[in-house]
Amino acid sequence: MGRVQLFEVRLGHGRVVYSPGEPLVGAVRVRLGAPLPFRAVRVTCTGSCRVSNKANDGAWVAEEGYFSSTLSLADKGSLPAGEHSFSFQFLLPATAPTSFEGPFGKIVHQVRATIDTPRFSKDHQCSCVFYILNPLNLNSIPDIEQPNVASTTKKFSYKLVKTGSVVLTASTDLRGYVVGQVLRLQADIKNQSGKDTGPVVASLLQKVSYKAKRWIYDVRTIAEVEGSSVKAWRQAQWQEQILVPALPQSALPGCSLIHVDYYLQVSLKAPEATVTLPVFIGDIAVNHAPLSPWPGAGLPAGASPPVVPSAPPQEEAEAGGPHFPDPIFLSTKSHSQQQPPRGALGCAPGVPEPHPPDGSPAPHPLPPPLCISTGATVPYFAEGSGGPVPTTSTLILPPEYSSWGYPYEAPPSYEQSCGGADPGLTPGS
Repeated sequence: MGRVQLFEVRLGHGRVVYSPGEPLVGAVRVRLGAPLPFRAVRVTCTGSCRVSNKANDGAWVAEEGYFSSTLSLADKGSLPAGEHSFSFQFLLPATAPTSFEGPFGKIVHQVRATIDTPRFSKDHQCSCVFYILNPLNLNSIPDIEQPNVASTTKKFSYKLVKTGSVVLTASTDLRGYVVGQVLRLQADIKNQSGKDTGPVVASLLQKVSYKAKRWIYDVRTIAEVEGSSVKAWRQAQWQEQILVPALPQSALPGCSLIHVDYYLQVSLKAPEATVTLPVFIGDIAVNHAPLSPWPGAGLPAGASPPVVPSAPPQEEAEAGGPHFPDPIFLSTKSHSQQQPPRGALGCAPGVPEPHPPDGSPAPHPLPPPLCISTGATVPYFAEGSGGPVPTTSTLILPPEYSSWGYPYEAPPSYEQSCGGADPGLTPGS
């Protein structure tokens, strides 16, 4: 064995998750097999964000620091053989952002210890990563309790000479959710045509924006639900729910290089119609209980959906203006959370995972869960000076906002954003 047999940083009580403004206490432990001359023993506590142009690349092109403090634990001298322990304490700044890790960048907080040896000798270093959770209180977001509704009308032609339209309206019970809470969505579809629609699909999307030499966008499908189609000349209502998995919080306050947004995208496959609702993921739930278990008018408890004919009378179809009966209730064809197994989302060790019993986070004294990883499926990214380009996914990328403030309304449709935006512009330009 060498002269330095053990050199490590240990945090007090084995903690790995801290809050801004908290003291961070620990010790540097050294075990030597022989005396070691040194010029200084130092420990440094740092927090920084680094962003790269390529996925999983260690060549950082943008970086910002949040804090850096250094303590001298021992002056010039010689450490005798045996065990040594040097205690330290840092006060974490109140503005430190939440830890985060993604393919194009990360927010890292760590303690690094160094034994500075005399000239021509090798310095010894070790480090220990810890995590900061700066809780996002959803109640601090403006208009968080307002209804979350979006609607679009798609006009199209079928059978060469006939025209029709489909009205798609989507709503959620809240605008913001915490991990383990149930997102309740409702889609109302009015098929004003003689052609059946395609299935209706709802996707919970996560969009992470990285500010490198160019803006890089990583959009992932966190969960996806697919419902049935709507018959010709019929209106239907689809009610579903998505359990919010362990996800990083929205926005990442305090960091200017990485921004996290979430959207609920509801779309029809045929004709192509899409609405997008911004939603927020936080750590402190909204102090608001919806008036009903669903965002819109639903069925009474124990009631069965009404049964209506699957096609209008022939004379109504020919007249072009049938009377729409009460809406039918669509069934769900598939429901995929696409959630990795326990621990795969990158939750910090030692942090308890949520246990949602009935759709609402149960009140308990445990701290909110910390998830530092983006977790999920296919990335989008920008090449050169152009706009966001999908790699292999067919999902629609939500357009940019003019600033990084909280979105107050759903972004425009894909067609509108492509037709009216300059692809060379970057956010905030």
